[in-house]
Parts: sequence; C-alpha cells; structure tokens
Amino acid sequence: MVQRRKRERSLFEVLLPDGHKLWPDWLRKIDTLLEDEAVIEVVAQALEARWPQSRRRGRPGTPAEVVIRMLILKHLFDWSYDDLEHEVRANLVYRAFTRIDAGDVPDAKTIVKIARALGPDVIEQLHRQVVEVAKRAGVTHGRRFRIDTTVVETNVHYPTDSSLLQDGVRVLTRTMQRASAALGDRRGRIRDRRRSVERRGLIIGRQARSPETRDALVRSYRQLMATTRAVVRDAVTMVRRITHRIRRVPAEATTLTPARLRLQEMQPLIARVLAQTRARLLGGDTHVADKVLSVFEPHTEAIRKGKIAKPTEFGKLVTIQESEHQIITAYQVHATRPADMTLWTPALDRHIEVFGRAPDLAAADRGFSSAKNEDAAVARGVRRVILPRQGRKTAARRAYERQRWFRRGQRWRVGCEGRISVLKRRHGLRRCRYHGPAGVARWVGLGVIADNLVNTATFLNARATA
Repeated sequence: MVQRRKRERSLFEVLLPDGHKLWPDWLRKIDTLLEDEAVIEVVAQALEARWPQSRRRGRPGTPAEVVIRMLILKHLFDWSYDDLEHEVRANLVYRAFTRIDAGDVPDAKTIVKIARALGPDVIEQLHRQVVEVAKRAGVTHGRRFRIDTTVVETNVHYPTDSSLLQDGVRVLTRTMQRASAALGDRRGRIRDRRRSVERRGLIIGRQARSPETRDALVRSYRQLMATTRAVVRDAVTMVRRITHRIRRVPAEATTLTPARLRLQEMQPLIARVLAQTRARLLGGDTHVADKVLSVFEPHTEAIRKGKIAKPTEFGKLVTIQESEHQIITAYQVHATRPADMTLWTPALDRHIEVFGRAPDLAAADRGFSSAKNEDAAVARGVRRVILPRQGRKTAARRAYERQRWFRRGQRWRVGCEGRISVLKRRHGLRRCRYHGPAGVARWVGLGVIADNLVNTATFLNARATA
C-alpha cells in the first residue's frame, strides 16, 4: 500500500530538542522546499501505477516522501545506493531529512527497485515541479536564457573490437551455462572458450602496438572471430533447446525464459560487432554505420566535442538550458546526436512554455549560431540575442558583436560551462551509473533536480541574510 507521508513524531522532537542546530543551512532550506505537496504527489502516483490495487491494499510500503528524499540525498552527494543506506543509517540529520527518524532505513536493493518505478517521464515531471517551486519562491522569472550541450558518458570501458568480442563471448557462455544447469545437463556440456578468447585478446593487444606485426594481428583477429562465431552457434542451439523444453514443460518457463531472452538479445549485437570488425580489418572501413560500442550499453554513441584532453567521449549528448540564478529549466537526453544549430528554437519554445514569456536575453555559443536562429529568437520577442557568428565576419557584424551589452551577454553565457562542470563533479553527470536509455534520462534528471534544489536554497538563504 502506497503512503504519502510518515505520521510518527520526529526523533529530533523526542530525543534531541536542539537537533535543528546540527542542520546545514542549505539542507534545511531544501527540506522546506521538498514539503511541497505537488512534488510528493508526483512520486506517489508513480508508485501507485506499479500495481492495480496498491493504493488501497497490501502492507504499507516505503512512503513517497521518504523515496524522493532518499533519491535527492543520493544525487546531492553522488553516493551509491550502498553508501546512501550506510550514511542515512548512521547520521541523525539525514534520518530527519529523509523522514525516517527512528524507523528502519530501507536497504539498498529496496531503493533500487522503487527508483526503477520512477521512469524518465516521472523524473521530468518532478523536475518541472521543482522549477515551479523555484518560480514561486522568486528565484527565477525567466528573464534570461542560455543553452549548452555536454556528453554524459555511459558506464563502459574503452571500446575495441577485440574487447567487444570478448565481452560477447563471456556473456553468452555465462548465460548458456546457467541455462544448461536449469535444463539438467551434465557438467561441461557447454564448451567454455573464455580462457582462449582472453589469451587471444592479450596477444592482439601486444600486436596492435607495432605496424610491423600487421599480418600477425589480422591472423589473430581471424581466430578470435572464428571462436566468437562458434559461441554464437552454440547460443542458437541453446535457444532452440530452451524453446522445446518450455513447450513440453510450461512450468519451467519462469526459470528458462530470462536466459532465452538474454541470448536472443545478445546474438544480433555480437553479429554487428563481427560485421564491424570484419569491415575495419579487411576493408579498412572505420566509419561503419550504427557501430556497437558496448554490448552492455548498446545505445552508447561516440561523440567528438573538440576537447584536447578527451577527443572522443562515449555516451549520450545532453542539452542543458538555464535561466537566471543558475536554475536549469529544461534538459534533454538525445537518442542520437543532433546538430547544435537545430536545438536553439525548440529550447526557446520550452522556455516560453515554462515561464509564459520570452526571455529578455538569450545566449549560446557559436555552435548554435545562424541567421535563421537569430531571426527566430527576435520573432519570439527576445530583445537581446547573443549568438556569435562563425567564420569571417563583415565589419558591421564585428561592430555589432563588440557592443557592451553583447559582450556582457557573452560573459554571462560562459557560466553555462561552469554549471555543467558542477553537475559533473558534484552530482555525478560525468558518468551515468544507471543502465539503458531510460537509466541515462533518470540519472541526468535526478542530478539536475539536486542541483536546482541546491541553487534555490543558496539563493533563498543569501536573500534572507541580506
């Protein structure tokens, strides 16, 4: 049964009358902001949607207020779920903040299961409610607008063809062995080729260091690909055997169906890895369309943003747009990388939808700049458009961009780079720890929500002090 709030008295009220003095000012303000009923209702409705009668039947579950506060606390400090459980259990302030007080702290696995019920749409709706809280508090009025993109890396190792083939062989073999045990086969029925594949991968790593061993490298790759194809054939046979067993003994479907789905999911991925390896090795084609960069996170893309320290990043492109006082009003995780120039107009429309008005000032870097985008901003009522042109400029354009208001707008625009840096360092957007495209959207959304709450609390405390 889904509960909104806990009803017991606070541990601080009973045992620690002056416990409020232990709270940091910014965390106390975030605690006040999260009292908003609309924020709790978003989470409660998502939890109720898991089961048809969960609102009225069943034993009491973790209250929605506790769920959202624990997730916010996790992303405020970029903790793992195990760290979250440990810190909340050991800290009186965190117990009070999450409304657990003297009760039992949900274990890490329970929070993981509950968090998965909050899909990307729920997190986005929750973010909109947090922005509404900031608007009502007078933190932001939508007078300014800036936008930038960044890459949130997925949790993958550096992709090479040999390592991807090794990953595929390891996953297929492991899954087939579990299915074989469930089928009652004798031990060793499934041939384990993982050791030979790992050795071949080490040999390829040594041979790839020198161009003089090119012929030997090709031979090693051919052997690795032949071994991988043999494992794939074994997987096809195992899928057929599982299907026949489920038809004869439907009671075993619960045990065998996950293994069959895993094998069916991995086979086409490994076939694509074999194809791209063959194309690069024999045809010299390094720009294979729809390239697989991870068998665990197949949605990963290779993105180049021109960084010297990291020329190629492996993850998803994310758009971050802000208003004044560093409030992130919208974010978007893109399925495939678009051109920055195409993101300007939709972002302006989202800003107008959130605030009901066009910003007085709109700024972005040169990647968003075009005459069409500038005209679109002016048509929507933006008074000052900060879009530096690329390439050679006319004398009139140079004079236009040297105006004081334009240069001040550019300086304000650079703050978006700092906001992205804070998101990556403080809230974990450097690397996503959740799985799948939906996991990336949840990870980014919760990080953005945590950052908005911190900035809102900091602004309100500074205003109260002043």
